[in-house]
Amino acid sequence: MDLNNINRVFIFHNFLWFLLFLSACNNQPQSAQNDIATPVSVMELKKGSISRLINTTGTAQPVYGVELNSLMSGSYRLQVNPRTGQPFRLGDRVVKGQLIIHLEDREYENNIAIDSKELNLEIALQEQNKQKALYEKGGVTLLEMRNTEVKVANARLEVENARLNLEKRDVRAPFDGVIVNLPHYTNQVKVEQGKSMAGIMDYARMYMEINLPESAIRYVKAGQPAYITHYTLPDDTLRGLVSELSPAISAETRTFKGKLTIQNEQLLIRPGMFVKADIVVDRADSAVIIPKETVMSNRQRKYVFIVEKNTAILRDIKTGMEDGNNVEVLDGLKINDNLVVKGFETLKENSKVKVQK
Repeated sequence: MDLNNINRVFIFHNFLWFLLFLSACNNQPQSAQNDIATPVSVMELKKGSISRLINTTGTAQPVYGVELNSLMSGSYRLQVNPRTGQPFRLGDRVVKGQLIIHLEDREYENNIAIDSKELNLEIALQEQNKQKALYEKGGVTLLEMRNTEVKVANARLEVENARLNLEKRDVRAPFDGVIVNLPHYTNQVKVEQGKSMAGIMDYARMYMEINLPESAIRYVKAGQPAYITHYTLPDDTLRGLVSELSPAISAETRTFKGKLTIQNEQLLIRPGMFVKADIVVDRADSAVIIPKETVMSNRQRKYVFIVEKNTAILRDIKTGMEDGNNVEVLDGLKINDNLVVKGFETLKENSKVKVQK
């Protein structure tokens, strides 16, 4: 073999070794990369419930509230609360008809003369019975008997008016509620007619006036439930109900008015609080529900990752209603799928994953 042939063979062998070396270099990083498993956390999908909510805010007001004024002048007597053994004070609960304040005026009481009026009624009734017996025997005329009936009616009316006037001395609770206003007066000091005596509210049931956007008018209906919350009560959610809705849209604000009633038996919400209401306009039960944060999008496409045999599988999904944290999946996922909830941001189709507890 001559020298030229030897050089050609040598060059050819060197070229083959060079190609093998490049192939090995190119394949090694790819293989290493494929062997790296991305750590992820998953949740097994179960059926759940989700609601479509429309949010609004408003001021909670008591259904019943009254400011009681003095109906006469008299000496102030604040009564003792039998529940506490102490004089009534702000925040005390009262029941309908309970005496809170008594105004005393002896001259006023004497002028009413309730005792004499009751005596006159008793005499009139006796005279009526007597005249009725005589009439049945023919001893008096029908006119004479009827006159006694008139006297009885007048006497009864005078007694009733006297009792009503005497009731003006007492400041009583007109309904079950809580004392929310109690101006201070020194006991036995005379107060004038028309002075504020006490404020009472029943806020076991409350209401709030709301303004909703025009876009919500086809969703919100009377009778729909609502969740009522306040920032000072992060762990408590009260029940409400859409009780009234106006069909008219304001041309200025593009909103329509409504009213919510609030069940507040534990008195957690106080009158005047600014509260949030989430009106439930739709609800799905036994639905596939996933966290909103796990849903990724690309143009018109929404997708998530699930794990099958330590491999990330991309699933296109169709979503339905949403609430603050979750979204309903109408198509693309099924019960018992293992949804990637952490570590999904860097995943690609068929990526190797390592599920962490």
